Amino acid sequence: MSVENAGTPPYEPHDSEPGAVPEPDGGAPADPPVDPSAGGPAELSAGASSEASSGLPIDALDAPDPADAPDPADPVDTTGEGEAADPAEPGEHPLALRLEHLILGAPRRYTPFQAARTAGVSMDLASRFWRAMGFADIGQARALTEADVLALRRLAGLVEAGLLSESMAIQVARSTGQTTARLADWQTDSFLEGLTEPPEPGMTRAEVAYPLVELLLPELEEFLIYVWRRQVAAATSRVVQSDDEEAVDRRLAVGFADLVGFTRLTRRLEEEELGELVEAFETTAADQVAAYGGRLIKTLGDEVLFVADDPGTAAEIGMRLIETMTGDDTMPALRVGMAFGTVTTRMGDVFGTTVNLASRLTSIAPRDAVLVDGDFAEALGEAGDAPLSEADVDATEAEKYRFALQPMWRRPVRGLGVVEPWLLSRRD
Repeated sequence: MSVENAGTPPYEPHDSEPGAVPEPDGGAPADPPVDPSAGGPAELSAGASSEASSGLPIDALDAPDPADAPDPADPVDTTGEGEAADPAEPGEHPLALRLEHLILGAPRRYTPFQAARTAGVSMDLASRFWRAMGFADIGQARALTEADVLALRRLAGLVEAGLLSESMAIQVARSTGQTTARLADWQTDSFLEGLTEPPEPGMTRAEVAYPLVELLLPELEEFLIYVWRRQVAAATSRVVQSDDEEAVDRRLAVGFADLVGFTRLTRRLEEEELGELVEAFETTAADQVAAYGGRLIKTLGDEVLFVADDPGTAAEIGMRLIETMTGDDTMPALRVGMAFGTVTTRMGDVFGTTVNLASRLTSIAPRDAVLVDGDFAEALGEAGDAPLSEADVDATEAEKYRFALQPMWRRPVRGLGVVEPWLLSRRD
């Protein structure tokens, strides 16, 4: 969740009462004004007036200072379970509030201003963190929990300890927010839409959702941590095995796989059928890319982007994608374009001329075929995976090659000049 515009004081005095502080939503008394000259909230910088600025280990920041706890006007227990009831906003569904409480594991206690003050960070930094994580502005509603305070303290503590720059901490928040937002949407669509059919007549999906989330949440949380650690281990292994100069700008094989005629399909198929087609395509592509040593960068509905460390691996993936899709009568035709060269990686994505070239080759590839650029073809030849000239291959040498390359007509490619694509195929 985010806060109001950075740099704007969260509470303004009433014109009729100089120095008075208006009450936040719900009528609870607001925090008393603080003299900015004394280092109050209006003047806090990242980590100021908090343990984060002391250089203490991050674990020492976990417990909020009791002196910074919300005022006694916090909501009282109305649940009968010894916990404070979350303050509902106008029009908010009671079950949605219960689900939020279940998932977050704590009641709403703080306004954004109170959370920033308790964490010991400025409103400006808190606002940028929350927005980077993808949460909407909430004004000064009392909607944040202890976990929000601890997250602020951890990020600010990493900056204060010199482990991350402030801009890098913002990137961490943004990349984590974007990735988990998509994951959360996918899981919610899959589980709550597919698994919450009422077991008894008269029950609503909403009534089934709560016990389902209660059962799934701890298991999915543990699985998420496991997969994340596995992915971090794989990513760091790739980095330490590469040259220092290749840590950011690396030579990779980049490939796009694109469904042919997808726009026409969107007009012909029902929404549910179209969704099933896209899911089947993405699942098949992801499985093939992973199985043969590539990395899926992103899916775009009718297109997937993947990379591999070497052209031989990418060539195998490209051919497997074509072979798998052509063997499925429910799938439209597929075309694949690949290029090899320097790639810039940022926040899990790839950029640069090599990526653009692979995309352009995909757009001109024949149906159920793979086109590669000259550098890709040359690298395959140097690795012994394919001959650059079939005329130089005699019958005794043919079996040692996995792939065949056929030069195509040189042609201009928008934004990249004239290129000579090569048609990649598997040797008989």
